[in-house]
Amino acid sequence: MSPEFQEPGRGGNVLTVIGESLIDRIQSKTRALVADHVGGSPLNVAVGSARLGVPTRFVTHIGEDEYGELISSHLGDNGVEVVTGGTAPTSTATATLGPDGSASYEFALDWDLSSASLTAWANIETSTHLHTGSIATMLMPGARTVHALLADARETATISYDPNCRPTIIQDVDFARRQAELFVGISDIVKASDEDMIWLYPDMSVEAAMQYWLEQGPSLVIVTRGADGPIALTRQARVELPADRITVADTVGAGDSFMAALIAALDQLDLLAPSNRRELLALDHERLQVILHYAIKASGITCSRAGANPPHLSELGTAPSVTTAP
Repeated sequence: MSPEFQEPGRGGNVLTVIGESLIDRIQSKTRALVADHVGGSPLNVAVGSARLGVPTRFVTHIGEDEYGELISSHLGDNGVEVVTGGTAPTSTATATLGPDGSASYEFALDWDLSSASLTAWANIETSTHLHTGSIATMLMPGARTVHALLADARETATISYDPNCRPTIIQDVDFARRQAELFVGISDIVKASDEDMIWLYPDMSVEAAMQYWLEQGPSLVIVTRGADGPIALTRQARVELPADRITVADTVGAGDSFMAALIAALDQLDLLAPSNRRELLALDHERLQVILHYAIKASGITCSRAGANPPHLSELGTAPSVTTAP
């Protein structure tokens, strides 16, 4: 393992990400194949966090096939420990890039952790922070397993969640809203996009929906808005920051990179793990700005290059005024 993936954040917390793995088949607006990339929102978060120095494990499903081997190799190269379950072929997603670099997706996937639940729990028991999101929290039967694992782990870990909604897969918005609220209710940190919130709550403003989620239990709710930058709410503070000005290659993995850097910054500021819940709940304006700037910078770097390719610690550094432990 490269030394670049061994240096933890100051908190030294062990992160376990639970979610789908797949192969992103990237094609242009003319549908010409550009490239195949390892992907999946939770996988991207796991890789992004590991690259930023957070010791990371990943509970997922991949098949015993060529795509599964590609995913395993990618995770290993990025210092991510892997726990796998299920017997179906490795999932795929076809991303079609628009003229502005934005991506739309078509999926062929399976999500079932039944054969890995005991091994997953063994890893969760020794983790101090858990993250999940996207398809893993919506698609049955795996979504039911994920919720049970996380709900049982609240005494031993803080939890983060990103719904990263996929209306082309989960088309029933009422079901998706119920699922999202189940996970919001057990989470400490929630990140979503404005597109997620508008789809889930068409009759509410984005900030009203954020406040609604905050009242369900999380200490921190963040909504990203692409080039307009993120808004973050806690019980003490509201922070709105602009996105960095960059030349966009594409937006594939940008939200996942933001999420990974958010976890890394919270780790560096010693705000993860159950023992730090009181500090997380009291997160003030100044520290919230530091965390958001860090995540914005990571997302911008990812958007400046093709595919879901989040930054390394050597590119991003640590959050300001935080020194990485030796």
